[in-house]
Amino acid sequence: MISYRMLHQLFPHLCIIAGLFVAVSTATAAEPKVTAEPQAERIRAMEKVADLALIPPRLNTSPLPEYGYDRLDYGMTIGIERTPKGRLWACWVAGGDSPKAFFVLANSDDDGENWSDPCLVLDSHDPALPAERSILVGNLWTDPLGRLWLIFDQSMDMFDGRAGVWATICDNPDADKPTWSEPRRIWHGVTLNKPTVLSTGEWLLPISLDQRTGFRAFKGCFAELDPLRGANVFASTDQGATWERRGAAVFPTPDWHEHMLVEKRDGSLWMLARTGKGIMETISTDGGRTWSTPIPSKINHPVARFHIRRLASGRLLLVKHGDRIDAHNGRSQLSAWLSDDDGETWQGGLMLDERKGISYPDGFQAPEGTIYISYDRNRSTDGEILMARFTEEDILAGKLVGPKSKLKMLISRPLAREASQQE
Repeated sequence: MISYRMLHQLFPHLCIIAGLFVAVSTATAAEPKVTAEPQAERIRAMEKVADLALIPPRLNTSPLPEYGYDRLDYGMTIGIERTPKGRLWACWVAGGDSPKAFFVLANSDDDGENWSDPCLVLDSHDPALPAERSILVGNLWTDPLGRLWLIFDQSMDMFDGRAGVWATICDNPDADKPTWSEPRRIWHGVTLNKPTVLSTGEWLLPISLDQRTGFRAFKGCFAELDPLRGANVFASTDQGATWERRGAAVFPTPDWHEHMLVEKRDGSLWMLARTGKGIMETISTDGGRTWSTPIPSKINHPVARFHIRRLASGRLLLVKHGDRIDAHNGRSQLSAWLSDDDGETWQGGLMLDERKGISYPDGFQAPEGTIYISYDRNRSTDGEILMARFTEEDILAGKLVGPKSKLKMLISRPLAREASQQE
């Protein structure tokens, strides 16, 4: 943990900035247009605070007992992945969907029937900092080389106007003691969904640089990044050693983009993104460099995360809210669908979880064809991270027909509230 004295040496005006942060935060809450100093000076000061998010976080590979389930009281899913020898890894947010957010990881060696205690934590909070430093957005991904990537963002507050996408890579994710590389910053913004491997062998990484300015005291920061804001696409031609920005789609009524990419059979790229009016879509015919004018999708969905991916069969998998493609009832009725014609029509409709308060599906397909989807339920109260295990045949049948298929499997549940009540 970095000390206040070290921070003061790195940022000589930290004491002044810290005081300004409190003053601006208070003023922002009460009188948004009034600041203690001229606007330009305020922004310069807050950008210095935001530089604290450029310090690499520490990977906590021995998080117990401090981060045991009995100490956790929140759960929002991030992602799930399978490693070459069959181990499952799950990542979720603890602390809150707020500046207090941090990452917790666990794994399973019996196909998700049982899960370990937290075995890796990324928590970059420090009481010496003048503002909360959060890790809120990211995903898990096993690349074609068998390496497990943990992709995550780091930002002051929830979004300081710049944030940053980081990655740490595990070369031995099936080992008794997995080892992780030093976190490396890829670019600004955040990544929520997994990379896509194209037929050309290129890897595409969706990076969202929010079209809105920084939150609260960071409002107006990093205006020089405004031309780059949007649903960005980054490409790697060297197996993730380097990433290069290709282009970006800019959506009306922006929300968290949470965009996903699909390579269509004709070689074009189909991007679906979350906006304030539901899912919108756009097409690129030049590898992600330019994008068509976004239009509303025929997939009717709440303002929430969805999941789409190409399966080994060639079909597209879609996991959305609602028991119909063209309808939904908010964050409830999580269902799975298949398309044989690149998303023009959809079949199936396997109900994964009919309850309210469920959201944020992410998943993968195992080599033998089984599909795994993780999601959360009632983040602030139950905080459950759950998993569905099913097949394409289940989706088309609209019910479980596979011998391994199973729904509502528990990955994790925070127990701090129960422990407090028992005490």
